[in-house]
Order: sequence, then structure tokens, then C-alpha cells
Amino acid sequence: MRCRRVTSTVLACLLLLRPLPSPACPAACRCSSGEVDCSERALREVPQNLLANTSTLWLGYNFITVLGPRSFPLLPGLLLLSLPHNRLGLIHSQALVGLGALQELDLSNNYLTVLAPETFLPLTSLATLNLGSNRLGELEPGVLHALPQLRALLLQDNPWVCSCGILPLWRWLSHNREKVREKSLLLCRVPEQLNNYPIMAFRNESFRQCQETSLSAQHYIAFLIIGPFSFMASIFFCTFMGSIIVIYNNLRKESYFWRRPHICRGR
Repeated sequence: MRCRRVTSTVLACLLLLRPLPSPACPAACRCSSGEVDCSERALREVPQNLLANTSTLWLGYNFITVLGPRSFPLLPGLLLLSLPHNRLGLIHSQALVGLGALQELDLSNNYLTVLAPETFLPLTSLATLNLGSNRLGELEPGVLHALPQLRALLLQDNPWVCSCGILPLWRWLSHNREKVREKSLLLCRVPEQLNNYPIMAFRNESFRQCQETSLSAQHYIAFLIIGPFSFMASIFFCTFMGSIIVIYNNLRKESYFWRRPHICRGR
């Protein structure tokens, strides 16, 4: 009896000392040593039960169309995120919050037409960005300026619209030539007369007709101060002039009346 009690006590201790099971890998994925592979699983959204220690996440060749606000769970150690060959057409400005350690992002071969300037702000460590083979016609000025640490950018096979709207992108490319891979593949699609013309072949004089129309904060402040003052001044001036005209007409009427007494006496 004593041996049985000792044995049961030992077994109980072993059960208590046994490490807790690790969180399960998402059902549609394969997990191994921080790498989560969810490629080619017909996924329509990002799995939410991802392991906290995930360092690499493969989500290519799925049917993800939108990345909404905070599409990813907290992944403080994620270094590589791959989303090529989905149907991604929209990325919310808060979609990538919580991925501050990310170093490489692949968004190639999707349906992206526009990117908000705030989209990449949370990615303070991003070094490589692939936006190739999307439907981008231009990039907002803030999109790339939010990534000063970027070392490699891929933009090939997009239908670039070579009008004044391409100027911010051209300026960035001109100052960061060493960061742009496949520069020769950045070609105009629109207008027709510039079809297949290399963006990097433009010069400063090519944008001479493009005028900067943005106003500084000082301009807006001046408008806010001067605008109401000018409005009140115009009202006061109109009222004053109206009063002068009324007084003048009254004086004319009175003068005319006092010049008519002899007509009344003649009757």
C-alpha cells in the first residue's frame, strides 16, 4: 500500500511539473520554429490565433481582399510578412499597427490602386518593400517619406500615370536611386504618347508646367484672421455709405421743398 501511495504521489508531481502545452498552430497553416506558412489555403482574412513568437508569416496565394484596422494580432517579433498573389485592393491606414519589428513586406501581385500616407507609419523597422505588379498610378507624397529607413523598394509593373501627380514619386526616386530595384522597369502607362517611357528618364524641366498649389500653415492662419476682419469691414463700409446716401437724399428733398413756396401762393 505504501508503495502505491508513493507511486501515485510521484506521478502527481510529474503531472504538475509537466510544461503547459504551447498554443495551437492555426488549422489552415503549418508552423515550425517561429515560421507560419498559410500559403495557398483559400483564406479570405488573416488568421487571428497566430503564435505570439511568429517571426515569419506567409500568406501568399489566398483570397484576401481587404486589410482592415488592426488586421493582425500582436506580433512583436514578426520580421517578414508575405502577401503576394491575393486580391488585396484596400489597406486601412491602421491595418499594420503592432508590427513595429517588421523588416520585409511583400504586397506584390495584388489590386492596390492607392495607399494612404499613414499606412506604413507603424513599420519603423521596414527595410524592404515590394509593391510590384499592382494597379498603382501614383503614390501620395507621404507614403515613402514615412519610411526613411527603407533600403530596398520594388515598384515595377504598375500602370504609372505620368502627369503632374507623378512628381512626388519622381522626386523621391531621384534622391534614392540606390534603393530602387529594377529602375528600368518603372514605365509610364498613361498618357498614350508616353506609354512605356521610363520614369527615371524625366528631368526637372519635364515638370516645369506643374505648379505647387499647396498652402502653408501660415497662409491658413492669415486667412482665418484677415477673412472675418475683411467681412466685418465691408459690412461697416456698406452701412456707412448707405447712411450717407440716405442723408444726402433727405437733404435734397428738404431743399427742394423750401424752394417751392411761391408756387403755393400763386394758387
